[in-house]
Amino acid sequence: MKHVLYLHGFLSSPKSVKAQATKAYFEQHHPDVTLHIPALSNYPSQVESQLLTLIESTPALIKDGLRVIGSSMGGYLSTFLIEKFSGKAVLINPAVKPYELLQGFIGKHTNPYTGEVFHIVESDIEVIEKLDARELQHAPAYKVLLQTEDETLDYRLAETKYAMSTLVVEEGGDHSFIGFEDHLPAIADFLLKD
Repeated sequence: MKHVLYLHGFLSSPKSVKAQATKAYFEQHHPDVTLHIPALSNYPSQVESQLLTLIESTPALIKDGLRVIGSSMGGYLSTFLIEKFSGKAVLINPAVKPYELLQGFIGKHTNPYTGEVFHIVESDIEVIEKLDARELQHAPAYKVLLQTEDETLDYRLAETKYAMSTLVVEEGGDHSFIGFEDHLPAIADFLLKD
């Protein structure tokens, strides 16, 4: 039994289109895989302890090397985890410097999936910045899917950071990554091959 962790992005949830498509794909094509899709806290300052607690309480996640799929902020968090525990990750339009982006998000927000109202404060940004793996120790451990018309993140930042990783750069698209479902067979292949 293999275990795969899926990490959604900021202002998202396990109910997101990509998370649900991933769940359906693995259920149909890889019933021997347990897919974990935690509901990450809307408060960036709580996410590190949430992830470390999850791994501590589910040692099977790291037994044969961590396997992670991360979207946007989830891609940033996936990189933090792979650099800490080793393993493999597939990143979809990953945030490279979310602490810079979050500067524009200080204040009140509502998660569109859960309806939870929360506030981003300056200290949240400092906590997220501490998770930055500025130098990748395991570049071949990443497969990175980017679309050039991502309206939220500059894909070139990820293209540069993960230049020594497996890069898939598609012209057009958007931040949600149009056509994500078409990549699921290759995603599973990358993560599950030893």
